[in-house]
Amino acid sequence: MNSQELFEESKKIIPGGVSSPVRAFKPYPFFVAKGEGSHIYDVDGNSYVDHCLAYGPLILGHADKTVVSDLTNQLTMGTAYGAPTENEIKLSREVINRIPSAEMVRFTNSGTESTMSAIRVARGFTKRDKIVKFGGAYHGAHDYCLVKGGSGAACLPDSLGIPVDTTKNTLTVPFNDEEALTELIEKEGENIACIIMEVVMGNIGCVEPKDGYLEFLRKITEENGIVLIFDEVITGFRLATGGAQEYYGVTPDMTTLGKIVGGGLPMGAFCGKKEIMELVAPNGPVYQAGTFSGNPISVQAGLSTLKQLNKDFYTSLNKKGEFLRSNIRDIVDELSLEISPVGLGSMFQIYFNPNEVTNYAEAQESDSERFLVYFRQLLKEGVFIPPSQFECNFISSAHEMEDLEKTANAIRESLKVAFEI
Repeated sequence: MNSQELFEESKKIIPGGVSSPVRAFKPYPFFVAKGEGSHIYDVDGNSYVDHCLAYGPLILGHADKTVVSDLTNQLTMGTAYGAPTENEIKLSREVINRIPSAEMVRFTNSGTESTMSAIRVARGFTKRDKIVKFGGAYHGAHDYCLVKGGSGAACLPDSLGIPVDTTKNTLTVPFNDEEALTELIEKEGENIACIIMEVVMGNIGCVEPKDGYLEFLRKITEENGIVLIFDEVITGFRLATGGAQEYYGVTPDMTTLGKIVGGGLPMGAFCGKKEIMELVAPNGPVYQAGTFSGNPISVQAGLSTLKQLNKDFYTSLNKKGEFLRSNIRDIVDELSLEISPVGLGSMFQIYFNPNEVTNYAEAQESDSERFLVYFRQLLKEGVFIPPSQFECNFISSAHEMEDLEKTANAIRESLKVAFEI
């Protein structure tokens, strides 16, 4: 069966025909047959240079030989035990040795579980109820963070099924706005348990913090006894050995991880200062649990991946990122387009927006419909990126220079189609 037929079948038994809404696009999503290296292959026989990379975790590309070999060996020894393994200790040490804020680690099954648990621990540590997030930031599909702005800084549910009372303790402010956050903390500081943030907002495209903004956050949270949580589900092990906190040189109190920490398998983690983490059960009174947390298959994938990520790895990977971004900037100039290429490290995106994007409100001013024309043309050119203006694109170590050159050429042709040049 081809992708269109499979989608019609899928819609009958899976809501929307997909297991996550970000995978849906019109007229229908392609169905994957396999992934290998820098490419993904669909059931219709098409191959694509893959810059979605499962939304970021596949930093080594698809089916890395070392990871596959190690997983094959682990599979022969069992898939779940309901008991601790030595590899959990090894992976915890890898995380602690890399992430500046990590003194203790607890594994979960997803990034959503990690952020949900970190918020609970921060509340337990401070004995306060309110949390602050930034407008447009995504911290998983749990009730406290699945919110939209309401009156002032208050939040309303962003999904049917979430009670208004659940979000009454969630507050939002615009990203990169020191004045707005200062005013909020002056008003609510003694009630705020934590500020949780994507250091680079990868769920509205790719927005970096302004110079000095992270330092400002670190100072104001310390002054007011607020736990600062860096959500590094996307940037953890992506930007540098120690994630965005190493890249920018600012250390939070807690960090949430996902994606790469499990080598692309279902996995997450939250970590932080020992005095905070020791509150987690069974040591302390903050309950957190999961039958499949620290699953031996995911832990092995994480170990096999992280052991390959050294300084030389990032030097090489980030050079590839700069090569592609430089090419994109040249193409935009060549075509005299008023759009905004952005990115850092091995992350990139183009905002179909003539203005600089520094927060969610500015990102929303982008031309999403034109972006989808661009996206569909990229598929025709053999390049796959996430089907949304508000997602980030990625590069893996498996991408060769010829892949990046193909991507650049595809972007040029797709921009011509999108802008009818």
